[in-house]
Amino acid sequence: MAATETMVRAPERVGNTARVKEILSWYESDNPGTKTNLARILNSGRLAGTGKFVILPVDQGFEHGPARSFAVNPPAYDPNYHFELALAAGCNAYAAPLGFIESGANRHAGEIPLILKMNNHDLLHDEKDPMPAVTASVKDALRLGCVAIGFTIYPGSAAAQTMYQQLREAAEEAKAHGLAVVVWSYPRGSSLSKEGETAIDVSAYAAQIAAQLGAHIIKVKLPSAYLEQPEAKKVYEKVGIPIGTQAERVRHVVQSAFDGRRIVIFSGGAKKDDDEAFYNEARAIRDGGGFGSIIGRNSFQRPREQALRFLQTVMKIYAGEMS
Repeated sequence: MAATETMVRAPERVGNTARVKEILSWYESDNPGTKTNLARILNSGRLAGTGKFVILPVDQGFEHGPARSFAVNPPAYDPNYHFELALAAGCNAYAAPLGFIESGANRHAGEIPLILKMNNHDLLHDEKDPMPAVTASVKDALRLGCVAIGFTIYPGSAAAQTMYQQLREAAEEAKAHGLAVVVWSYPRGSSLSKEGETAIDVSAYAAQIAAQLGAHIIKVKLPSAYLEQPEAKKVYEKVGIPIGTQAERVRHVVQSAFDGRRIVIFSGGAKKDDDEAFYNEARAIRDGGGFGSIIGRNSFQRPREQALRFLQTVMKIYAGEMS
């Protein structure tokens, strides 16, 4: 080497933080491949190593339709836009259906952990008891370099038992190949009232079901204080389970997922006009012991620079850098 040349040293490897090691220890039956892929999500982005998450999901084009999802911010029609938004913001991972992942997986290989959404539901036939179609496979996830599969279940739907069986089979195959499993557990169906879809007792039940079906990461909606099930209501009132504040309800949902030994993240929901209202929800998730957020429409349904500022603020809240 010439005297004028300078050797550039690779950054020293630090390994997993104590928090990441603790979280990985909860998944005692999983193989090293699955734990490694789960660690990739935990160790990526701005919140790397903290045990907190902000994930960008973009399945809304399939679930709600392209105009409803992307017309407000036309660059979002381009699948690559979402890869780059997740990267620029410092998200832990990017989740999407097969087509969107295929459109950018090669260009962005190895840049951000990918979660392949394996089933999807469209609104062209919006039945009271939804049943998503399986739209991708574990082989697709492996081919595209994904770290995890994503799967939606609708507890409360007449088709719920079929979805549970599909998830169990998909999770078994995914884990055998070293992939993690992310479950969207969204109560919905003719046996639930509209208010009951986000009732605290139903939301906690949905988190428990996802955990029992083998999820590593569980996505649920933020719960309300409403109690849907008469028998459950009796227990909540007799025992005095605290559900008066949003942070208390988050804590109860997390407790319902194996006493906090499964990662529970909360959906961002429809685009809000008031960012401060969203930030207050993030504070409640943080204060209630939640692991973070999975934020789609509130991210990509605004101009890119606004989206980056918005996501950075959410991440600062989870990092404890903002009260």
